[in-house]
Amino acid sequence: MKYARTFVVLVLFVQSIPALAQTSKKDGQHGFDFHIGSWKTHLKRLARPLSGSTTWVEYEGTTVVRKVWDGRANLVELKVNGPTGLFEGLSLRLYNPESGQWTLNYANVKDGKLAVPAIGEFKDGRGEFYNQETYNGRVILVRFVITKLTTDSYRFEQSYSDDGGKIWEVNWIAVDTRVKEGSR
Repeated sequence: MKYARTFVVLVLFVQSIPALAQTSKKDGQHGFDFHIGSWKTHLKRLARPLSGSTTWVEYEGTTVVRKVWDGRANLVELKVNGPTGLFEGLSLRLYNPESGQWTLNYANVKDGKLAVPAIGEFKDGRGEFYNQETYNGRVILVRFVITKLTTDSYRFEQSYSDDGGKIWEVNWIAVDTRVKEGSR
């Protein structure tokens, strides 16, 4: 029953976000075309999200993004190294032509499990994706935002909310800078 109420809250929350509540009639299939290729990645992770901590851990590494299904999907491989060691993640992004939205399906090499997919779309060059997860035994909302910094650099930001979306705490910031051909 607890999870049923939480699901209803998430549905109501998502419906209150205009970009997600409307079924997009435009073709968003090319939303991630900008990210195909090789990238230098600088990643900052909040050491203990939703704890009041302000300690960040920083990593450097690479991201490689490959087009799949003629652009209706792509595969992201993240490999970064930092003070806590090597961190590897994988994301399969899938486009749904009916809704005009994408699902972001993420897993890390540590546990090999897919997280709950985040669902969303791009609007005016900004990508917003939402899901609901369990973190430290409590249900939270997760928001993932993608913004363009320059033609060859993008910011990927994840935030958690444990109060139904009133307050968001940023806990993951990655900046990808395109690796130019010939400089590899």
